[in-house]
Amino acid sequence: MEKVDIVILSNGPGELITWVRPVVQQLRQQAKIDLRISVILSPCPHATGKEVAIATSYPEVNRVQAPEYFWRFLLWGKTAENWHWYPQGVVLFLGGDQFFTVVAGKRLGYRTVIYAEWDARWWRWIDKFGAMKQEVVAQVPPKYADKFTVVGDLMNEVRSQNLEFRIQNSELGSSNEVISQKSEVRSGFSNGESSVELIGLLPGSKPTKLSLGVPLTLAIAQHIHKIRPQTKFIIPVAPTLELSTLANFADPKKNPAIEKMGGVGAKLLTPSLDSKETESREQRAGWEIKNPKLVTTGGVEIELITRTPAYDLLSQCRLCLTTVGANTAELGSLAVPMIVLLPTQQLDIMRAWDGLPGLLANLPGVGAAFATIINWLVVRKGQLFAWPNIWAKEEIVPELMGKLKPEIVAELVLEFLSHPEKLVEMSDRLRSLRGKPGAAQKLAEIVLSLNRE
Repeated sequence: MEKVDIVILSNGPGELITWVRPVVQQLRQQAKIDLRISVILSPCPHATGKEVAIATSYPEVNRVQAPEYFWRFLLWGKTAENWHWYPQGVVLFLGGDQFFTVVAGKRLGYRTVIYAEWDARWWRWIDKFGAMKQEVVAQVPPKYADKFTVVGDLMNEVRSQNLEFRIQNSELGSSNEVISQKSEVRSGFSNGESSVELIGLLPGSKPTKLSLGVPLTLAIAQHIHKIRPQTKFIIPVAPTLELSTLANFADPKKNPAIEKMGGVGAKLLTPSLDSKETESREQRAGWEIKNPKLVTTGGVEIELITRTPAYDLLSQCRLCLTTVGANTAELGSLAVPMIVLLPTQQLDIMRAWDGLPGLLANLPGVGAAFATIINWLVVRKGQLFAWPNIWAKEEIVPELMGKLKPEIVAELVLEFLSHPEKLVEMSDRLRSLRGKPGAAQKLAEIVLSLNRE
């Protein structure tokens, strides 16, 4: 059987989860040849250090190289473990810098494919492009247009994966009801409820965001619960985040920012109870702990969802409170209404910027001062940060920036919950932004077709 190497260039956790995952699944499903899939990671300012673990967890992937060895590979074509390469192969760009694809293709002597989300570069030296929209192709000189195929939006694979999950796990007999989104799927909560008023909390996965995001969302949840005690809350925990780390940001003794963000802390409760005494106490309180929980000082329970991806639960949320980042793109592709929170109580904390601002903000010693100045300028500029708003070039999901007060944000959430037609309108606008699912299948077809030419 013919043997072919597929080399995937990627970088951050968002790209690995939302781009790489569906594409490698499709490559394996469609391949009628012996594929060896390798993921080579490049350095990323948003990296968490667990990218190798994420890529390795995909059963379709044969081998993964960490980002610290990337430059050696790019310059000399050598991997850290001196990988063997088949004579025939394809380099596929799914994150990083598109120029890396040109160099890697030359080093290995392989054909090249780029997934172009918003723009396409290096058309002379790349064999094929999979474009998200026709607008990407329109920016290219006509003589290179035949290299392009509009495949659609890889982010929309999130929605199709969620629909597949709902069909497979529906307790109803008719999949048509699921597809029309009229059915209710059991949420997996410990109380077994199938239809709840659910709010998702996505405070981030990095310390710079968690230090403010965790106490802010906890305080907001507590304010909402006072008015609408029927509301349930979840935190889909990022695969790169340990529960103990998350709990530390909810501990007033370990996170001084809690006092500035509403003064609401929380304790972690896990299914593995420490003693029979603890178990008896929780049973008396009427709790049945099957998922870990954060329980706030006011007694509000927030269930921690550790399986990834938790698209089935996110799609059931009436609304999500989220920080900026790839999660806004995922929620947008699921058409889940959201409010984006950018608290500035401590301007020196937010340092997750790209390019030169990010480098300056993270310099030893003086980084905090640079971060304060940069964030102050950003606040004044009033630019858009949530991906759906960037795509639409206008604010279709609210972005709240400044010294946010939990009770004020909670009032906005309650306003939306009291007027569900506003949430429906937001969801419809999110759904209209992106194309139809199927991009991963089409992109895999392009990659595999190069081996037949």
